[in-house]
Amino acid sequence: MPTISVFYGEFCGADAVVRELAARMGLEPITDREVLADAARISGLDTHKLGKAFSSATSVFNKFTHEKERALAFLRLAVAERLSSENLLVSGHAAHLVPREISHVLRVCLIAGLKFRVARAADERGLAEKEAIRTIGHLDQERAEWVRALRGADDPWRPDLYDMVIPLDTTAAVAAAALIAEHAGAPGLNATAQSRQAVQDFLLASRVGVALANEGHNVEVSARDGNVLLTINKHVLMLSRLEEELKAIVAPVAGVRAVETRVGSGYHQDDVYRQFRFETPSTVLLVDDEKQFVQTLSERLQLRNMGTAVAYDGESALSLIAADEPEVMILDLMMPGIDGIEVLRQVKRTRPAVEVIILTGHGSEADRETCMQLGAFAYLHKPVDIEVLSQTLKDANARIQQKRRERTTGR
Repeated sequence: MPTISVFYGEFCGADAVVRELAARMGLEPITDREVLADAARISGLDTHKLGKAFSSATSVFNKFTHEKERALAFLRLAVAERLSSENLLVSGHAAHLVPREISHVLRVCLIAGLKFRVARAADERGLAEKEAIRTIGHLDQERAEWVRALRGADDPWRPDLYDMVIPLDTTAAVAAAALIAEHAGAPGLNATAQSRQAVQDFLLASRVGVALANEGHNVEVSARDGNVLLTINKHVLMLSRLEEELKAIVAPVAGVRAVETRVGSGYHQDDVYRQFRFETPSTVLLVDDEKQFVQTLSERLQLRNMGTAVAYDGESALSLIAADEPEVMILDLMMPGIDGIEVLRQVKRTRPAVEVIILTGHGSEADRETCMQLGAFAYLHKPVDIEVLSQTLKDANARIQQKRRERTTGR
């Protein structure tokens, strides 16, 4: 029995088809939720951060951290480990993580016309017509970005991406499930030695991808019978040294027989290759209303291989953290509007994993005690020696990495 992957548009009634199909064929359902949970277990990252890979939005820190690409490496491995079993029903965004090279997979797309989807959005969420159209447009755009990133296709519903495209506005859920089950019985979808080897190749490539991601590298990985090919698609200053480092990371991965590197079509892009796992945190939000000071500090931290973003007031800082959770925040206390203590209080309530370093020129001993009670990691005074601040950032990062290891190991 083949594995079936199902990609679908929101408000099409796809959930009913997936449930009916799983029951009819005795398949194990694998949704985005299961894939995210598996990836969180593998990586030690939380599902919220990993789930951002499905979104079209890109973090302001991504040019420093390659956070989105890193999350994708863990998601790929989560799917690859699942594919080691057969009789699966993979649905949602994860459907496009299944490689085309695995031939015992029936690839299905479920979609419907806008009028049908707007009516379902009204029934399911009580959305008015304009709000429903706007919501559907946004969700479709996110799916388009996801498919473009993985398949290079601008249209996520393009028929040649799938073996079957079923319009659910004209096909009932039971009938759609029956149609998929019928096609799944085709002899050409039976697992073969070659297709099972493609699964193992995907698993090895995914493990290599995670090994590289854990050391801060973002390169394209493929594998065949234990032979691994690494494609470098960014311009780097010392290519030979990078190639040696990549091979040293990949060679010990179980199942790797040989490693080859090459430069890809994106090698000459104007982009500096950065690793994103250092002694210091890779994402730091600086919050201070002294613009010249905070811009200078941002530049000095970037020279120390830290990705930074800047907010000049408390309200902007809270908005940025809601969208892009940094690892560390360096926070001034005296700011117009929402002051630093209130920012600290809200951040520790809504994003407790963010380590907050207070850096102020006007705080009192009472302020220090309040901040530490609210959960600040450290309390420093301006002017601060950059080496003292760097060491404090290293200490904060050590705590972050320890918590991440604890989530991964359960200890």
